[in-house]
Amino acid sequence: MDLDPAVAEAAERLGGIGVAADIASDRGRASVLAALDDAGEPPAVLVNNAGVTRDSLIAKMTEDGFRFVTRVNLGAQYELISALAERIVDGGAIVNISSRAQLGNVGQFNYAVSKGGVVGLTRAMALSLAPRLRVNAVAPGFIATAMTDAMPEQVRQRIIDKVPLGRAGDPGDIAATVAWLADGAASAYVTGQVVYCCGGRSFG
Repeated sequence: MDLDPAVAEAAERLGGIGVAADIASDRGRASVLAALDDAGEPPAVLVNNAGVTRDSLIAKMTEDGFRFVTRVNLGAQYELISALAERIVDGGAIVNISSRAQLGNVGQFNYAVSKGGVVGLTRAMALSLAPRLRVNAVAPGFIATAMTDAMPEQVRQRIIDKVPLGRAGDPGDIAATVAWLADGAASAYVTGQVVYCCGGRSFG
């Protein structure tokens, strides 16, 4: 799988190794492990950020569409944690990306189920891996990305109007929340939690 130029640039800037892999496959996870071996030192943090959508109403949901989304969004997170947990340094952290959609979104049945599963996975893994590792999740709300920018303006604005803070989130908002949970000093006593980074829409 070809490496995205943005990934290659970020890896170079951070002094790391970029890998393009299908983490839902055995081969893809093996390539991640091989890259870690090449790096020569164990990781301190794992952020599970891979995700896909195949939106559909329940009545129109295909079995393939359901299985594909849950396989990537939930199954691959579990398998990557299982493959890497022993390699993460003592006192390290795992941050999983869930979604505000796990509270329920019309037209996102499979996505909501998969992201709700990430919450259960996070809490179960936090118990299983404690006290050596901390495991938490971030649940983003409506975030300004190329995908959401492509939505019809009236639809986009209707969603933003429901956000108590009055704006779409920025990817930097999510990155900062992930960084806080990954920081062994800032969030040393936090594990098994879900942090909603959604402008208040988890209750609004």
